[in-house]
Amino acid sequence: MTVMADLASSTQVFETRESNVRSYCRAFPALLTSARGTTLVDEDGKEYVDFFSGAGALNYGHNHEHIKRQVIAHLEGDGLLHALDFHTEAKREFLERFGREILEPRGLHHRLQFCGSTGTDAVEAALKLARKHTGRSQVIAFSGAYHGVSRGSLAATADLSLRKVAGTALGEVTHLPFPVGPRGPFPTMELLEQYLSDDLSGVDVPAAVILEVVQMEGGVYRIPDADLRQLRDICDRYGIVLIADEIQAGCGRTGGFFSFEQAGVIPDLITVSKSISGLGLPMSLLLIREGFDSWQAGDHPGTFRGNQLAFVAACGALDLWRSEPFLDRARGGAELLRAFWEKNPLPGVEVRAEGHAIGIDLTHAGGRRAADDVVAYCFERGLIVESTGRDKAVLKLLPALTMDLETLRYGCELILEALRTALSR
Repeated sequence: MTVMADLASSTQVFETRESNVRSYCRAFPALLTSARGTTLVDEDGKEYVDFFSGAGALNYGHNHEHIKRQVIAHLEGDGLLHALDFHTEAKREFLERFGREILEPRGLHHRLQFCGSTGTDAVEAALKLARKHTGRSQVIAFSGAYHGVSRGSLAATADLSLRKVAGTALGEVTHLPFPVGPRGPFPTMELLEQYLSDDLSGVDVPAAVILEVVQMEGGVYRIPDADLRQLRDICDRYGIVLIADEIQAGCGRTGGFFSFEQAGVIPDLITVSKSISGLGLPMSLLLIREGFDSWQAGDHPGTFRGNQLAFVAACGALDLWRSEPFLDRARGGAELLRAFWEKNPLPGVEVRAEGHAIGIDLTHAGGRRAADDVVAYCFERGLIVESTGRDKAVLKLLPALTMDLETLRYGCELILEALRTALSR
């Protein structure tokens, strides 16, 4: 049998038993069995360098030894695995440490709400709380945005192909152009101010404005700091709740722990998920600024609020943020990524670097065809990287913050080789 025939045989059950909705396995048709650090291994022993990191859920790599040991110790000690929103030792430690080590040093006076298991749950909670707090229903979101695919978050998501699948109206959200994007800068804040200040604009004062400070699925675009500060001012003057979606851009992915830090702005509500658990375990949080916690007891219940193993793993991840070797490696990796792509420009290709998130935009250099070719070329040679953005024409590099510099450089060189091959066709 050929290699492809062998693979088809070993993956037949997915074809016959799993829903058509599956996606990543179509781009990366390998049967994976194990992973350590920044390397994945398939059933034949082939290794893959991971520049995908679980779509941003594995900022510390796979099976980080220190974090994993904390989880194993919790299991071996018969620690709680499910506890709804009971008080538990694991939750207490996470609350104390996250407040002391992450929130307080950044001047964030926020409470934590533990939502369901994934990021969209935190977005749903944020939108619901903003509406309850203000008594208003409308929301402002932006072109290029991705906030999830449950009904409320999908209404704020901009991708028309995803919205179409909803099969129902997705109302009460107005999308404005993001201030930066493939068509260049746009005076979004001036437009928003004009809408809100004109009682004949036809746009109601909304309950909330929700944004990703760095749009990841939109192609790695950061809102300019000045625009974010202006947005904060507008929200203050009109009594609008400002929601920052940090689900993919947070936990150190784009530089600081939160992507909004560099602008000196404090959002009212902050959604956090993906890498917050440190080990890829399901966990999502809503950070609620002082004065905005308008919930009453039981207003927003859920069976899997507060994954106990995730609390333990998250505390292990917080240990890394006190480790100078980890911080030095993260800073060094971000600098290597920025410098590498600055030193290797390609005709018609725009590169946007935000810490450990790199967007390589091929819109004007082969578009989706070239991006697909690069993804396939790299996969065949043992590297996983995905494409995103408009028409999937942007390569999105998401290596772990823990990736050693040699592997990071190797991965960039392979992607550059793939780009040169694809662009020569």
